[in-house]
Amino acid sequence: MPHVELPSGTFFYRYDGQHDAPLLVLSNSLGTGHSMWDKQLPVFARHFRVLRYDSRGHGASAAPAGPYTIEDLGQDVIHLYQALGISRAHYCGLSMGGMVGMWLAANAPERVDRLALCNTAARLGPPQLWGARIKAVRVGGMPAIVSAVLVRWFTASFMSRANGVIEHMRQVLANTSAEGYIACCAAIRDMDQRAILSRIRATTLVIAGTLDAASAPADGRFLANSIAGARYVELNAAHLTNIEAADAFTDTVVRFLTGDMEGD
Repeated sequence: MPHVELPSGTFFYRYDGQHDAPLLVLSNSLGTGHSMWDKQLPVFARHFRVLRYDSRGHGASAAPAGPYTIEDLGQDVIHLYQALGISRAHYCGLSMGGMVGMWLAANAPERVDRLALCNTAARLGPPQLWGARIKAVRVGGMPAIVSAVLVRWFTASFMSRANGVIEHMRQVLANTSAEGYIACCAAIRDMDQRAILSRIRATTLVIAGTLDAASAPADGRFLANSIAGARYVELNAAHLTNIEAADAFTDTVVRFLTGDMEGD
């Protein structure tokens, strides 16, 4: 598996698609990894050179001692770009990955072409929720939270008909580093990026899930209203819209990144 050494430790990354296609970077949500984008990959790889990576504390990437900040996770992306010789790319992040995208677009705008912020928020409380989750993982490890997180990721109807997908995501979450997960929870708990949204100049798409209890549609609308010229799309799904509403999500992102959405 390809790895690169960054200041924060070893990072896993993977390229797919044609070498000469526009570059698209995909950033995972809390408790997942690069495989969360598997349903998008066949279509994305026809249009883009796709770079997926496991965020610090997740998957096959290192889990340095925490707590982390969103700036730490954003700097990881900059260091990854530097290590791989990337100057600029489209960026699509979901949940925690979207939070990193906001930071990147506001603080390193020269690195971002088009920006897709999916099922995410500039501030995601209450702090007590994150405190309780951190405590649960410290006491019982990742198995203590798996069931509660899955019902926030997906609707009951999807869970009842997609057993294979749910089992895969259960295993991904359960196998996430407990220390890395706790450190990322702290980053989200302490994050407030509302003041930097007006600095984002990248052409931006915001995707929300109508049934998302983790980052509600109101959070998505706030982002779209705060970023100049941003487009807002709501899909009939819960938190992981790219999995539960995979076809609609994939089509929406491709149309946005290729400019086909401009006339809508």
